[in-house]
Amino acid sequence: MSTGSTRAVRLTRWGGPPVLTELPRPVPTGEEVLVRVEAAGLCRSDLHVVDAAPGGLPYRIPFTLGHEVAGRVLERGPRAVGPAVGERVVVYGPWGCGRCANCSAGAENYCDRRPDLDRELTGTGVGLGRDGGMADTVLVPSGRLLVPVGDLDAVQAAPLTDAGLTAYHAVTAVGRSLGGDANAVVVLGVGGLGHLAVQILRATTTAQVLAVDVREEALALAHACGAHFATLPRPDTAQVLRARTSGTGAVAVLDFVGSRSSLELAVAVLRAGGELVAVGSGGGELTVRKPGALPPGTRISLPFWGTVPELERVVALAREGALRVEVERYTLSSALEAFDRLRAGAVRGRAVVVPD
Repeated sequence: MSTGSTRAVRLTRWGGPPVLTELPRPVPTGEEVLVRVEAAGLCRSDLHVVDAAPGGLPYRIPFTLGHEVAGRVLERGPRAVGPAVGERVVVYGPWGCGRCANCSAGAENYCDRRPDLDRELTGTGVGLGRDGGMADTVLVPSGRLLVPVGDLDAVQAAPLTDAGLTAYHAVTAVGRSLGGDANAVVVLGVGGLGHLAVQILRATTTAQVLAVDVREEALALAHACGAHFATLPRPDTAQVLRARTSGTGAVAVLDFVGSRSSLELAVAVLRAGGELVAVGSGGGELTVRKPGALPPGTRISLPFWGTVPELERVVALAREGALRVEVERYTLSSALEAFDRLRAGAVRGRAVVVPD
């Protein structure tokens, strides 16, 4: 039986700031698994959660933040399945019902039960209404939500569960369009997700990868990750990108920003019959109208996270050396500093918190 306490970064009131506090260490029962946290990633989604107005999200406070988690199995409930005690794992983030058709296929990110409609549900996943991994330990409902990582470094492994998985899921959404090396895909935003999307595109497709970001250091990161071309957004950026595609436009745009300006650029560079994947939650909007600004035949997708089989493939890519996360490391005691740097847009790649 677990004894002692665990430190955790908790959201105790909407609008924050988060609070580092001490709690009793959880005891796993039934199918539950207790994981000793080795690393937890931090992303802008955490800021959206912290900044939400009361009633804006279907979560009840307080809860521990942190939805990108890597660690080691510490204890198992009596009916637990999956990885054994001592095995190193990452935690699959979206926690569904485990029973509907989507969940049964490993797509708990698209669970048919919705917490905004079902008030019995207390959240959508680890660190999202349920206690997360920005702590010494995290209690996981079932071993089905754990993916082994072997000897992969925990600081590298944790961001794979969202930044890596969401980027991979976004790339697979347009994979059928990226068969030829003459095709071009535009990545808007080379941050925590975007820099991994560039690597995934280079590792899994032959497409020309064009990147856009407002920061010079992000353009350098895009080149380091394998982008064929990277540029700051300027008044002529759409024309410059189209020129790189012989004037026809990109077959796909992966928008990891989601602002009004990024969506406008996405529409301007997309070719007829192209695919727009809106991943970022920057508050932008698109008007869908025929006829309208969207190129004819445009397909739009709004991916959310990814599936368990996709996470397994992302972990495999990382273990093969095809994926490397650019990280800034913080201790659990300095986690609030990581929040401040992220809010200021100063983090290069991904902020990762480790217990100290």
